[in-house]
Amino acid sequence: MRSLPVRLDAVLVQALIAAALSFAHLHDLAAAAGQGGWKAWAYPVSVDLLLVAAWRRLRSGGSKAAGWCWFLVALTASLGANVATAGLLDLNAVPAWLRILVAGWPAVAFLGGTLLAHGSTAEPETAAAPAPASTPVRPAVEAAPEPAPSPVTPVPPALVTHARKVADDHRARTGTPIDTPTLRARLGVPLPLAEAIAAQLT
Repeated sequence: MRSLPVRLDAVLVQALIAAALSFAHLHDLAAAAGQGGWKAWAYPVSVDLLLVAAWRRLRSGGSKAAGWCWFLVALTASLGANVATAGLLDLNAVPAWLRILVAGWPAVAFLGGTLLAHGSTAEPETAAAPAPASTPVRPAVEAAPEPAPSPVTPVPPALVTHARKVADDHRARTGTPIDTPTLRARLGVPLPLAEAIAAQLT
């Protein structure tokens, strides 16, 4: 088999060395604060995992406030351990406040990791406005053609005078105006002519 060439990235090597040193400093500080055995090794793991979770949140494109908050908390814990173990702190006589911080770190790391892992990573989408309902187009209703006016039947004046006398006689006898069917029967004319005469009597 042909062996694949191994390419060493200087930046990656530097990052691994820095991570190992920071890991060792966190372990030494936890051991000095009374967290012996496997617990001293678990502290640097929790700090590094919180850093990774915060960094992933910052690169996810979602809400970055929580990512920056927990990234700074984990970075402060890592830098604090590096500075404390650089000779500025007597690891044989760790102060009580530092022991309290180290003892309370697991709860802080658990809270931060849970919020980063299960919190919302995307901005809420804006509800789309409903599209306006299209108004149905009603077909144009064709207007019904107006009926043609009926032709006016010419009435001789003498016939109108005679019809007026018939109408007056009918009113005198019955007390009511004569109707068109009765006027037609009395005059013996077609219905259109009787209607034309009745129109002139009113």
